[in-house]
Amino acid sequence: MAEIIACPSCDTKNRVPAAASGHPRCASCKADLPWLVDVDEAGFAGAVEGSSTPVLVDCWAAWCGPCLMMAPILETLAEAYAGRLKIAKVDMDANPGIGARLGVQGIPAMFIYVNGEVVEEIVGARPEHEMRMDIERALKKAA
Repeated sequence: MAEIIACPSCDTKNRVPAAASGHPRCASCKADLPWLVDVDEAGFAGAVEGSSTPVLVDCWAAWCGPCLMMAPILETLAEAYAGRLKIAKVDMDANPGIGARLGVQGIPAMFIYVNGEVVEEIVGARPEHEMRMDIERALKKAA
């Protein structure tokens, strides 16, 4: 599964796969691209657990108000951490097996993976500045 992402630097449209080695760069200007993808049960292992780039997994649902409040924050964070973080969105209604495996009891629930292991767990909607602190803490563990 691949997403089409417009480069924030030159507006070129790029196809960005959910699973890839390294991190995506613009085909035109070579700038780091925000890596925000939808992941399902079939692609979870490759896109999240097999990623060499740290991954923030967002467990959400379309009917969840706090989840919808987090969506623009996660988009902003994907741009801010382009080249250093992948954000994988997992719809809990369509992929209940992932929620069961992660022990999700309420949404939004977010998990930051580094080298295939969960290093941070975030439960509930959070303001952007708190999310940045959690991400920075996880990225330090990746270094």
